[in-house]
Amino acid sequence: MAAKSKILVLGGTSYIGKFIVMASVEAGHSTFALVRESTLSHPQKSKLIQSFKSFGVTLLYGDVNNHESLVKAIKQVDVLIFTLDVDHNRAVEPSASFFDKIVKIKRAIEAEGIPYTYLVKYRMLC
Repeated sequence: MAAKSKILVLGGTSYIGKFIVMASVEAGHSTFALVRESTLSHPQKSKLIQSFKSFGVTLLYGDVNNHESLVKAIKQVDVLIFTLDVDHNRAVEPSASFFDKIVKIKRAIEAEGIPYTYLVKYRMLC
């Protein structure tokens, strides 16, 4: 039997991310989710986080915009699953600045040679 991985999900409380977190748990992997402390004050997401805890998900408190907390989280795992929106090159402010940071994170992962898979979700706004 193959060894199970330690998996970190960035964007674990997002629409897609929550399913990825639970699939990882159900597959028997040690599952981690990077969660902003401010997320705990959001009623729906707080319930989701409590659900993660009950299933044995390890919560790491930090933010993808905080280099130190991001590096600390990544060093604890074998696999990183990034479920945040990516590469929005047509975004306008204030979103453009946020997406620029996400692109930098992606490029850093690629440059380090860390195995990765990107899940890309698109949102149509009318």
